[in-house]
Amino acid sequence: MNDQSNQYQQLIAKCWADEDFKQRLLDNPVETLKAEGMELPEGVRVQVVENTSQDLTLVIPARPTELSDAELGSVGGGKMAGGSVCL
Repeated sequence: MNDQSNQYQQLIAKCWADEDFKQRLLDNPVETLKAEGMELPEGVRVQVVENTSQDLTLVIPARPTELSDAELGSVGGGKMAGGSVCL
């Protein structure tokens, strides 16, 4: 598991354990992430949303530039876990 994935998992666990932290992350994600030691490239906007039983957030990743249309067409997958869709 890479460091970025591990940081993300720790961040989610902290949100689940600490309601005040979660609210800070929702209200001011860039400042909160930087306070947690996560580096963000200059000019990057961060949007944090919370899935609920009534709201589901689907994130469409940026299209990879190294794959052809034919290669993209052959890619399939996805996983539904706890109300999240991972593609």
